[in-house]
Amino acid sequence: MPEILQNILIILLSAYMAWDGGSGGQLTNNWPVTIGFVMGIIMGDINTAMIIAGTLQLMSLGVAGIGGASVPEYGLATIVSIFIAVRTGASTGTAIAVGLPVGMLTLQLDLIVKFINNFFAHLSQRFLHEKKFKKMQWSFIASIGIWTLKYVIPVSIVIMFGPTVVKDILAIVPKWFTDGLSIAGGMLPVVGVGMLLRYMPTKKYLTFLIAGFVLAAYLKMPILGVALLGAAAAYMIYQNQVRNFNKENAVQAVGSHDTQGDDYDE
Repeated sequence: MPEILQNILIILLSAYMAWDGGSGGQLTNNWPVTIGFVMGIIMGDINTAMIIAGTLQLMSLGVAGIGGASVPEYGLATIVSIFIAVRTGASTGTAIAVGLPVGMLTLQLDLIVKFINNFFAHLSQRFLHEKKFKKMQWSFIASIGIWTLKYVIPVSIVIMFGPTVVKDILAIVPKWFTDGLSIAGGMLPVVGVGMLLRYMPTKKYLTFLIAGFVLAAYLKMPILGVALLGAAAAYMIYQNQVRNFNKENAVQAVGSHDTQGDDYDE
């Protein structure tokens, strides 16, 4: 695929990522694994794309913009990292170390965009009270258009200036530094997993956690196999909870019936 066509598709993907997340459709959203798969198709290297996407997905576990909080845009970091890795030939660790700061940069852009879209929120509310529903809809669409700029602007800058600049930097950067970036990129997913375990009922299901670790680390079972066993365990737990819930309801129903009979006897 010609590079110019790749560049256009990547910019359109960044815009769609914002639109998809803001419109409520959420087909790809900004999840690294889904964005990474599409990027792999565009760049013609799905293997490299999914390695980077999987790493960034692990980093993003446990991170959520709850209540409108600003969080790093790992989907944007995925686009930039895959673009740099495939276009410049940089290692995945180095590409992630370069792409991740771009995702962090959107923390600042996020505040600006939210400030601007606050105007559209009040404008939509005014149109709602005035029963001007078409104008309210267009106001909402305009807010999503502003939201897409948070993704399109950084990606466009990287595409226009990134590859050349990154190649020049990598040519003069010492090997020990790039190796350090690769090691750091490999360690960062642990942070995401740790954050996720912090908010999960880890102590309650510690047995399953240890079993999964043993299967993956010692028995070298593929992640898909571990995931399928985890899904089976989750379904088993769900069935047990449903049975316990039904038993509790049955006991309560019997108790209620007995009490009602005593009242009638009196």
